[in-house]
Amino acid sequence: MKAPRLLLFIFSLAFASCKNNPPTNLADENLIPKPVSVTATGESFELTSETVLVATDVPESLRDTLAAATGFSLASATEGNLKSAIYMKLDSTDRELGAEGYELVIETEKISIKATQPAGLFYGTQTLLQLITRKQVDNKLLIPTGTIRDYPTYSWRGSMLDVSRHFISVTDVKRYIDLISHYKMNVLHLHLTDDQGWRIEIKSWPNLAVHGGTTQVGGGKGGFYTQEQYKEIVAHAATRFVTIVPEIDMPSHINAALAAYGTLNNPETKFPKSGNYIGPVETQGIVDGNNKPTDLYTGIEVGWSTLSLAKPNTLKFVNDVIRELAAITPGPYLHIGGDEAHVTKKEEYIKFINQFSEIVKANNKKMIGWEEIAQANIDGNSIAQHWASEEHAAAAAAKGAQIIMSPSKKVYLDMQYDSTTRIGLHWAAYIEVDESYNWDPATRVQGITRENILGVEAPLWSETVVNMTDIEYMAFPRLIGVAEIGWSPAEGRSWDEYKVRLGKHAPHLERLGVDFYRSPKVEWSK
Repeated sequence: MKAPRLLLFIFSLAFASCKNNPPTNLADENLIPKPVSVTATGESFELTSETVLVATDVPESLRDTLAAATGFSLASATEGNLKSAIYMKLDSTDRELGAEGYELVIETEKISIKATQPAGLFYGTQTLLQLITRKQVDNKLLIPTGTIRDYPTYSWRGSMLDVSRHFISVTDVKRYIDLISHYKMNVLHLHLTDDQGWRIEIKSWPNLAVHGGTTQVGGGKGGFYTQEQYKEIVAHAATRFVTIVPEIDMPSHINAALAAYGTLNNPETKFPKSGNYIGPVETQGIVDGNNKPTDLYTGIEVGWSTLSLAKPNTLKFVNDVIRELAAITPGPYLHIGGDEAHVTKKEEYIKFINQFSEIVKANNKKMIGWEEIAQANIDGNSIAQHWASEEHAAAAAAKGAQIIMSPSKKVYLDMQYDSTTRIGLHWAAYIEVDESYNWDPATRVQGITRENILGVEAPLWSETVVNMTDIEYMAFPRLIGVAEIGWSPAEGRSWDEYKVRLGKHAPHLERLGVDFYRSPKVEWSK
């Protein structure tokens, strides 16, 4: 198996020389997310070409990860009198670690990573990677000794990537998965459909992707994932313990489907005055009798499109899409959108959400929707994602739904840092690095407590985001601050401490090849 692309970035650059200052204080390392506890013992472990790996029941990808990052082969060995070794083992007895926690013990002659589940070994390895890519002396990597015990605060730690408004390639989605998982995020929410493009092949409704996926914001060529490509993304994510959560946004944000099939088109839809796609395309929407499809749309206005329960094929369409998507999604969740349904009558909106819930449940998945779904008959079988309305979010929690915290004024990664940011919007706020870090999910919304919260997620909408360079610039470093909010205990976090650690973490981001924003609020190490 080839070494993960993320780690090739690490290995491709020379390690810094520090002959006169070998690292001995583990507590001084600039780890992100901040571990639960760090105990330093004041010495160093020497990782060399003679170091071996002692591991059982460990994914091959972790072996490749360590070998790529160190530049050493790390031959496999068995237990014995070893002078330099890295031990990785599963131990179900340490219940404090939970399913994702780990204990990393660094001594002068060995390193041990212990976890109850493979995910914990993966996260322990990510912490070790931040240590071993830092300093080299005479062909030795020096790692300060001590013990790190670490486990997450929230079970849901994710990011959303909008691949609909601008299509993002499979390669770049994989790159994003590599980066978020390195910072111990475990969910990638893919916003697969919107007014501007349908990005997933649905075999029973092929024109959704073939025609509905032909454009994007600004009129570019768009694109879509075949089901095989989607499976490839899911499989790549699984090797990094990331769950893919697909979103089909309904009943609004649906014009790409209405443009593909006239049978779905609601005649009451009022098309925006600007932003229509006008020009030649290889395919066209399918006309069904007097039912004509809409035009493709390339603008950024929201809330004007809607499905209609009066159309006889609407629920068949919903059933087919959810059935096919559920079949290729091993994770337990499907996201049905549900936001900004401005032209959907409230009675019909509630009926839609209730129907979506039953259809998702029938396909053995759990429904997630944006916070507006609180208006429907949701309960503990649903998850609501808070983004704007505290009233809707609190109402969802009161009905028993778990909450994903994504407050737009704090964690919307498409918002500009300030008025000079080269891309991005600012309808929610200008969000500098300190603003995206300085908040606590458990106290953000009155009526929502820690017990109601499943976790945190940072969405990256793509009205102005076109490529991987744009993604990295808008996401980093804000995204890793959100990763820390999701992982690290709130009582151990503060902006004044974090900004120092973040600034000193800059060389690691550079080694990862990340094109990050250098906020003037942080003193960045060179």
